[in-house]
Amino acid sequence: MSAGARVAAIDCGTNSIRLLVADADPATGELTDLDRRMTIVRLGQDVDRTGRLAPEALERTFAACREYAEIIEKHGAKRLRFVATSASRDAENRDVFVRGVLDILGVEPEVISGDQEAEFSFTGATRELTGRADLRRPFLVVDIGGGSTEFVVGDDRVRGARSVDVGCVRMTERHLVRDGAVADPPTERQIAAMRADIEAALDRAEETVPLREARTLVGLAGSVTTVSAIAQELPAYDSAAIHHSRVSRERVREITEWLLRATHAERAAVPSMHPGRVDVIGAGALVLLSIMERIDAKEVVVSEHDILDGIAWSCALAE
Repeated sequence: MSAGARVAAIDCGTNSIRLLVADADPATGELTDLDRRMTIVRLGQDVDRTGRLAPEALERTFAACREYAEIIEKHGAKRLRFVATSASRDAENRDVFVRGVLDILGVEPEVISGDQEAEFSFTGATRELTGRADLRRPFLVVDIGGGSTEFVVGDDRVRGARSVDVGCVRMTERHLVRDGAVADPPTERQIAAMRADIEAALDRAEETVPLREARTLVGLAGSVTTVSAIAQELPAYDSAAIHHSRVSRERVREITEWLLRATHAERAAVPSMHPGRVDVIGAGALVLLSIMERIDAKEVVVSEHDILDGIAWSCALAE
């Protein structure tokens, strides 16, 4: 691949679909953003309950794909890779999703395994951290998505990776929804049941991934970045302020407890809160806190670079 090749990467998860168009230079290890954006589409709406992608969720996703197709064409990206994660892995009617994406973007979505998802996340998050003297290795990269959470431990290479079906949307729908509405706020019993589910998932992750060997916890995706924004009391979401910020475990605990006590209106009033995260952020924050407590992490290093950047690099380095 020539230096400065222009690539496009799309990450379609359970809650959001994201686009990165970038110039990649493998010789220098630099990935220069041209366009990075996210759209909340809730592709995984009710998948945990029905096993199928809802028609309205598919249409929201296809609308975002049409918008992204225009952006990719405008920038003249030469290569595109579209990766789909938890929701489309689980759905019986995923063929409808695949055909729709192919029609709009001209590429077939790759419904990757959880382990592949974890490796992309690790590459995207750590490629620029490996030279940092202030961060001890190995890293534990944790990507808290809508439907699943990926764990990967590694330094120069991946030592272990595991995906478990504990994400902010899945936990919210499984434990905090009653009669079609999210609890406002949830009861102590609901929170306890969710916490037990998360702890069981951490037990499964520890069967194959040496979580406690990690010396630096790196947190990815919207739940973690939103917690950082709240911790910094940002007047609006600010990627530059969030990227590589550090949040202590005590601060994460304070924020999580507040989010789980707060009403929908109180959470929505947080200036850095994306509207699509208002109902699921409490569950996402609890996943983060549970991980930090499990491995006795004193802080989390927050990264805006994640699976999307890993997908872009895989596209750039492809023969």
